[in-house]
Amino acid sequence: MISGRCAACKNQRRKCPSDCIFSPYFPANDPQKFACVHKIYGGSNVGKMLQGIPTYLREQTANALYLEAKWRIHDPVYGSVGIISSLYEQIKNAEIELAKIQTQITFYKLQTQHVEAEPNSEVLQSQSSNMEQFEWDNPTIASWFN
Repeated sequence: MISGRCAACKNQRRKCPSDCIFSPYFPANDPQKFACVHKIYGGSNVGKMLQGIPTYLREQTANALYLEAKWRIHDPVYGSVGIISSLYEQIKNAEIELAKIQTQITFYKLQTQHVEAEPNSEVLQSQSSNMEQFEWDNPTIASWFN
């Protein structure tokens, strides 16, 4: 037997009128949605809230009320704020970890550049010492620097 009542009317054990404010937002196939909202806000308060806002915002409002109620039942003290705080903490920790890894990558890049540059600097040093010997052997050039 399929009933034409929405989840709100089923929960409150009443006949669902054709112009029921709850039926578009709390369908019969998802009774948990209205049960959570009813437990936290109360059925008549939810009805008043839905009637007090424009029709195009009612679906978003019903979904927001459901999510807030669900998290309030899950965490009675902090509700959805606790979840948001936890997510911000995870983001902050991930950013710190990313900064550490970027620093390590930069360090290793500089270290490999330094290692690659050392053999070239040894060659340049040996060439420059040969040039110094050549220059100082020539008395004319030596007198310019003294």
